[in-house]
Amino acid sequence: MYMVAADAKTAMTWKEGIRGLLHNYKANNVCPMTQFQKHWMRLSLQVSPSGKIPVRSITRTFASGKTEKMVFQSLKDLGLPNGKNDEIEPADFTFEKFFELYKKICPRTDIDDLFHKLNGGKEYLSVDQIINFLNEQQRDPRLNEILFPFFDRKRVVALIQKYEVDPEFTKKEWMSVEGFTRYLMSDENAPVFLDRLEEYQDMDQPLCHYYINSSHNTYLTGRQFGGKSSVEIYRQVLLAGCRCVELDCWDGKGEDQEPIITHGKAMCTDVLFKDVIHAIAETAFEASDYPVILSFENHCCKAQQYKLAKYCDEIFGDLLLKEPLEDYALEEGKVLPPPNALKRKILIKNKRLKPEMEKKQLELFWKGEGNLEVEEEEHSESGENGVSSPSEDGNPQEFKFNKSNSSSDIQEEGKNGSLKNKKSAMSLSQEEEQAMAMAQYQYQGATTNVHPCSAMSLSQEEEQAMAMAQYQYQGATTNVHPWLSSMVNYAQPVKFGGFDVAEDRNIHHNMSSFNESACLGYLKTSAIEFVNYNKRQMSRIYPKGARVDSSNYMPQIFWNAGCQMVALNYQTPDLSMQLNQGKFEYNGKCGYLLKPEFMRRPDKTFDPFAESPVDGVIAATIEVEVISGQFLSDKKVGTYVEVEMYGLPTDTIRKEFKTKTIPANGLNPQYNEEPFVFRKVVLPDLATLRFAVYDENNKLIGQRVLPLDGLQAGYRHVGLRTESNFPMSLPCLFCNINLMTYVPDGLGEFVDALNNPMQYLSQLEKRAMAMKAMGIDEKDIADVPASSGKKDKKAANGKSPATPSSSLGVDGKDGKAKTPTKESACPAPVSIESLKQEKQYIKLIKKQTKEMNGLKKRHDKEKAVMQKAQSSVVDKMVAGHQKEKQSVEKNLEKAKKKNGTNAAELESKLKSLVENHDAKVKEIVATQTKDFSELVAKCSKEEHEVKEGHFKQQCEVLKQLMKVAHEQQTKQITTIHEKQGKDLKGQQAKQSMDESKAIAQDKKIKNKAERERRIRELNSNNMKKFLEERKRLAMKQAREKENLEKQQGEQLEELDKEMDKWRESQEKEKVEDKLAQKPTAAV
Repeated sequence: MYMVAADAKTAMTWKEGIRGLLHNYKANNVCPMTQFQKHWMRLSLQVSPSGKIPVRSITRTFASGKTEKMVFQSLKDLGLPNGKNDEIEPADFTFEKFFELYKKICPRTDIDDLFHKLNGGKEYLSVDQIINFLNEQQRDPRLNEILFPFFDRKRVVALIQKYEVDPEFTKKEWMSVEGFTRYLMSDENAPVFLDRLEEYQDMDQPLCHYYINSSHNTYLTGRQFGGKSSVEIYRQVLLAGCRCVELDCWDGKGEDQEPIITHGKAMCTDVLFKDVIHAIAETAFEASDYPVILSFENHCCKAQQYKLAKYCDEIFGDLLLKEPLEDYALEEGKVLPPPNALKRKILIKNKRLKPEMEKKQLELFWKGEGNLEVEEEEHSESGENGVSSPSEDGNPQEFKFNKSNSSSDIQEEGKNGSLKNKKSAMSLSQEEEQAMAMAQYQYQGATTNVHPCSAMSLSQEEEQAMAMAQYQYQGATTNVHPWLSSMVNYAQPVKFGGFDVAEDRNIHHNMSSFNESACLGYLKTSAIEFVNYNKRQMSRIYPKGARVDSSNYMPQIFWNAGCQMVALNYQTPDLSMQLNQGKFEYNGKCGYLLKPEFMRRPDKTFDPFAESPVDGVIAATIEVEVISGQFLSDKKVGTYVEVEMYGLPTDTIRKEFKTKTIPANGLNPQYNEEPFVFRKVVLPDLATLRFAVYDENNKLIGQRVLPLDGLQAGYRHVGLRTESNFPMSLPCLFCNINLMTYVPDGLGEFVDALNNPMQYLSQLEKRAMAMKAMGIDEKDIADVPASSGKKDKKAANGKSPATPSSSLGVDGKDGKAKTPTKESACPAPVSIESLKQEKQYIKLIKKQTKEMNGLKKRHDKEKAVMQKAQSSVVDKMVAGHQKEKQSVEKNLEKAKKKNGTNAAELESKLKSLVENHDAKVKEIVATQTKDFSELVAKCSKEEHEVKEGHFKQQCEVLKQLMKVAHEQQTKQITTIHEKQGKDLKGQQAKQSMDESKAIAQDKKIKNKAERERRIRELNSNNMKKFLEERKRLAMKQAREKENLEKQQGEQLEELDKEMDKWRESQEKEKVEDKLAQKPTAAV
């Protein structure tokens, strides 16, 4: 729009007033009633030359689906002129008359049906009925009751007084269907929390903690090959809330040598860099005060880079951030400044020299001591391989001054285009080169300004094919002018060397750019690492070069990874841009959105491909019932509505939910579809809901993207937007949105008990009293876990579960996995007594007993032989002595009888003989005693030696038997464990098959994709559950093995102790035998 004013003051007043209207975020989110008022105002102002409202203008409002006769009749019923060529006085055409006309032509039977459903057939809604409706159906049950209090009588009475049109009803505190309709179409019943449209987020977090609304190839108005460039597009993009714009800077080819902005040498028109900088300076902070990032793709020579820096310095002035903030130094480990600290500041993203090199060259430059030359051959940044060429150490180039070189030499260098593209630091494989061939251009000898006649003889397809075959993309220069380099601070692009390298360096102000293909590759291989990288520093994603039509990639997957600058082609109003604009409409449309907490905290781990609920985030269930549409098309066409969800891959549901087509009615079609159920939204914070209305030819009529964060539950009117996201005047959808906490199948009753414990306890008490009345003692009632029946899900959200809550592997009482217990996994302990009952031991004992008995017999025989021999010797000696004594005694008697003199001599001889005999007997007895005692000692020693040998043999046999018994126990427990594992796997497999079969046969699931998603979710949940069950079983079995090994060790210790006792007993017996030994004689 161009306007001329009488003076500057008037122009500024108009400018501020119009800007205030254009950038009023609330104006784009007004309620249907306000839209009606705006439309009525438009009709009232679009008068004929006579100053009246033509009836024809009114009939055009209701053109679709209704005949003009009906409109004329309705006007007649309202007492207004109703002829085709009639005109109406503006004073007679009040808003109330217009609204009555709307109700006559488009009766809201959908709201009437809801009204009668709530009031039970009466003509009004009472306060209690309204309270119940607002608290039960119009409120998200997940909301905090303190921050979002329930409706009470006072608030409801205020609503009645505000929206009820019948004074009698107002006095009685009733609400009629008219008042109810006006309330449902008011701002108080908006589909989103209106405070989300204001700036409500914390803007003091580091810059890398925000999503930043970003543009790619900002200068283009259409396709990137052979397209047109525009300065105005920069103004439009910045006014739309974009905070990162791209400037592809090239050497100017005209006489003025002014740097230009264009898409390389891809036959696009160009614009002057200076003009673009002026446009950015004018509009950078009109829509938002938060920082603007200029992403330079710099292909200019040093002389023209000086102009880039000069224009930025002169035109931006204090808006340009030339030095880092005092509290946020460019040092390792220092975090990026927050948006609040960078308000009304412009940041430049461009290559930067090493600090010491930059300082040296800048000093020389300001002294004017010479011109800069490249000391090394220049490397180029590949603009299509997803990396920037400088390493994270800084720019690898070194420069020197040569006074002999003049500025004209440098200009000539730029003029002749001698900045040649060298081999990239990152070499590409042949396959990669082939894959990227379609995205790389280098047109030999072409200029950036293309004359319209140059391609006149070629068709568009031929022109594109020729250029694609001849062009190769020329990378950005790394030969940076020190002045331009000094203007770069918190957005320093570096070559991406890997996530581990970036983590080790810990330089937050370094950032890297990735094309969509490279980024998808990193997400595929290192998704979690990518998320962690984006917690610390920024990344920019841009479309791959093959998108010559300026189409866009789907940005959601990159938002899921926490990428800040997901740059899109603003000139292409496709689905991707609609999602982008819908997302960034929140937070005052300031261009910055705070990422969820788990994507900012370093102690949290987040996998953007997660299919199970994230730690600390509650999954949600969303039900959307599309009831009707209003003013969808001014043509008499059929329409249908698609509802889609975008978020994590597991949350994204596209092209699955759509209503039936209502033929020949674009004015007020009634869909009355069954609710579309998004059963499990793992991460609501990142999810968006999209409504799209199509005609019967599948042409988009209108769309609306609503982030789930801030979506309101209940019956809501959703205003539609155009393909380019501009608000449509009257078109809207009437929907019922139900928001719930996701409850897994089988846990409904448990959740209900948590939600209403008093009711749950009262039910238990009633049942207990009923049992007591039947004579059942309370002591006889066991405490068991609550049952999880099939009606749980229905109790939780009105839907019966498609997945059974129990199976062969799940206990019906407590829902826990069964552990096979048919065989005891713990073998009985091995006792020493049980080992002594073994045949091998008994056989040994028998053998040893026999051996000992034989030894004892031999010893007894030896003792008997010695005893007999000794007795014989003694007997012979005694007999000889007796005979000799008798001979002496006879001689003595004879001598006495003769009274011989030798009697005394004979008595002496007898006495001597007796003494001699006694001495000999004593001597022989002593000898025999010694010999027999030695024999007894020898026998005892032999017996002890044999006993000791027997004891050793017994110990060896017992140990061997113990070892065999332990091996058998280990084998037994291993067999049992293997069987338990096999049984558990069998039970799990059967459970999985049964549950999958139940889902496959569930007639309530009519959508194939939903069925597959349920099965996929089931398999994922079962996988985790089964692994947990197997883990628990493995832990249990490991404990059993550990206990068995401990038990076996104790048994071996017990056997050793028992053997020690036996050994001590043998030693004591041996000592006692030795001490008890005394001279023994066989007399």
